[in-house]
Amino acid sequence: MNSPDVYKKLGIEAVINAQSWVTVLGGSIMKPEVLSAMNEASSVFVDMIKLNKSAGDFIAKICNAEKGLITSGCAAAQVLMVSACMTGKDERKIDLLPSSSLGKNEVLLHSKQRNRYEKSFTMPGAKIVEFTSEEELKSLISNKTACVAYVLAPWLSRGLGLSRTIELAHEKEVPIIMDAAAELPPRANLSRFIEMGVDLVAFSGGKGIQGPQSTGFLAGKKDLVDAAFMNSLNLHAELAAIGRPMKVSKENIVGLVTALEMFIDTDESKEWSDWLDKSKRIKNHIENIKGIKVTIEDDAETRQGPTVVIRFRENYKGPSLEKILFELENGKPNIFVSTQPNINEISLIMVNIQDGEDIIIAERLTEILEKY
Repeated sequence: MNSPDVYKKLGIEAVINAQSWVTVLGGSIMKPEVLSAMNEASSVFVDMIKLNKSAGDFIAKICNAEKGLITSGCAAAQVLMVSACMTGKDERKIDLLPSSSLGKNEVLLHSKQRNRYEKSFTMPGAKIVEFTSEEELKSLISNKTACVAYVLAPWLSRGLGLSRTIELAHEKEVPIIMDAAAELPPRANLSRFIEMGVDLVAFSGGKGIQGPQSTGFLAGKKDLVDAAFMNSLNLHAELAAIGRPMKVSKENIVGLVTALEMFIDTDESKEWSDWLDKSKRIKNHIENIKGIKVTIEDDAETRQGPTVVIRFRENYKGPSLEKILFELENGKPNIFVSTQPNINEISLIMVNIQDGEDIIIAERLTEILEKY
């Protein structure tokens, strides 16, 4: 495969990404229409407050929410959601962030939903308080509680379940915020969580939507989104707010809106069918290699679309998982696949596999697994 000249100048080679919409490999590939819209947006100046509000109205419409806001990635959206729950629209409190001294400074999170991205919840000065059961969650909610958080991601525990967590939070009149970074597609998720009762939900714009990698968005209750906006782009305040380092360019706002317009108009069944066809070609190519079991799995709780899963049988005599990964990642081209800690299997996720790359992956795996 050929690397674009802009990368060759920097000594960087293109890779094959069978690891999903991960930031470490660049997220996703934007469509020409998105790049064209961003280029057009760069040619003039605009009132950024008006642009943010107009784009937020678009987000609200497609999410069936009261209001929306485009952010500089999903992690920034998480920071702003917690900030909004801590400060409301009180400018004095907004000026104080980050601070642990505000009255509402606790984010309640199920212990099995702790994750490597949770610092976004604590950056405004909040602290995470764990719960493990319904009774514990009820007892922990107090006048210090800013919000209850829920994280939805492949391989992560569902905790008490989203519906029940919403019920318990709302019984105590506490907002619930949700990190759903990689939960698009399916497109129905744009509005599903809001319709279930989540007060604020955050998505990545640079994963399945194929917008600019450094974008995200949040949607939800008007008062909370207004507070998030004040924490991000309150240009008329004496002091810049905590979200100042998280500003979004006019080009990225227009790029994400364009990507979302295309996203909601895409034939989802055709997309899934394409991923399944690529999965089948890989499976058919490698499934007779001795000592491995190859399946195609599409469980919404653990997979991102049709995924080729390679497991190692007791009679497997080939290279270790570590050796396989090393050879894939250091071959020509470099191929990156998905693995999980303490699970002896390889997942080949199709969402970013370009035409023809499925065959390259299959041939390379055959070469590695059969030469030992």
